[in-house]
Amino acid sequence: MRWTSAAGRGLLVLTLLLMVTVASSATGQSTRGAGRGPVTLATAGDLTGYLGPLLDGWNRGRPDERVRLVELPDSADETRAQMITDLRSGQGRFDVLNIDVAWTSEFAAAGWITPLERRRFELEAFLPPVVETATYRGGLYAVPYVTNAGMLFYRKDVLDAAGESPPRTWAELERQARTLAPAAGLAGYAGQFLPYEGLTVNATEAIYSAGGSVLREESGRVAVDSAAARAGVDFLAGGVRRGWIPREALSYTEEESRQAFQDGRLLFLRNWPYAWAGASSSASKVAGRFEAVPLPGATGAGTSVLGGSNLAVSSRARHPQTAADLIAYLTSEGAQRRVLTQGALPPVRADLYEDSALVARYPYLPALRESVLASRPRPKSRRYEQVSLVIQAAMHDALAQRQTPAATVRRLGRELDAVARTG
Repeated sequence: MRWTSAAGRGLLVLTLLLMVTVASSATGQSTRGAGRGPVTLATAGDLTGYLGPLLDGWNRGRPDERVRLVELPDSADETRAQMITDLRSGQGRFDVLNIDVAWTSEFAAAGWITPLERRRFELEAFLPPVVETATYRGGLYAVPYVTNAGMLFYRKDVLDAAGESPPRTWAELERQARTLAPAAGLAGYAGQFLPYEGLTVNATEAIYSAGGSVLREESGRVAVDSAAARAGVDFLAGGVRRGWIPREALSYTEEESRQAFQDGRLLFLRNWPYAWAGASSSASKVAGRFEAVPLPGATGAGTSVLGGSNLAVSSRARHPQTAADLIAYLTSEGAQRRVLTQGALPPVRADLYEDSALVARYPYLPALRESVLASRPRPKSRRYEQVSLVIQAAMHDALAQRQTPAATVRRLGRELDAVARTG
């Protein structure tokens, strides 16, 4: 057929382009969005080396859909920065992203990760609260991979000698920290109070445990200016003021606080479950003399902030179907068991916390399960990094006694509202 007009020649070109596109898709040669093929998993550094062998099992079974592991820096901030640089560049080097639970809303709002079909994953087998960390505005944008919750480590030998049980409320914690700790030559209580993400977590847990909120879950509107939030701030700031939280703790991250407890300098420590291994080691002065329970709260059980990471599919994934299948594999029962036994990371599947063999090996699992079930996600915001920086700065001033709890809460309200407006 001969085309004699410009319009006819244009139509011919469009027709030929459409034929090429269809043929390319049919033969699996599409470079972006094709269903299946090799994928790349980007994650922070795998310090325990468990991921390589786990992915080897996948690669043996799927030679045409091999996964390549890319380990980014150990620092969460550097990992986030490198992921965002790649996502913004449009290069799409990473197909599956292992992201901190606090990043899910930001990545989803920016369009960097794609919505997922719930039915493809065994979400009903997970601990319910962890699933909330993977959602944004009602949609599933990631799948929980590992979880974490704050726990109260305590010197069992000291409490046993005094005929006391671990504290269930803040009042009990303060009384024991003010009386039993000095009698045993110990400081009372510490968490992670250096101005970094750990302080955001500790402050948010205190506000949650008093019955308050920072942001409203769905709308993201500021909800921190409340009596409950003031009580949460005063729990920590008042502890420093009254001396049962040592001022030295204002420079603690997870590691400094773990070391202080492990060296036998603290009666109580708020930390993640990972601290159990170090405190149980031959180098620890408290090995065999401590235990861990869920965090106490204002009038009863406290509320931890959920930690951990989620697996998401990049919106520029080369082979999104394979990427989703990889996530299902990494969150399967067998893979999750290896996450715990080889990676020393808390799994997201509920049945593993009641496995007698695992409980014998990891005695903190029942208490950790209780903590996770009573936990809440960090404040959900598309500008979470700015939200966290505001909380860190205001809370550190409160702990350092530079402003009152009431003034701190008012400041949080103003500055978080400014973040929300500029967002």
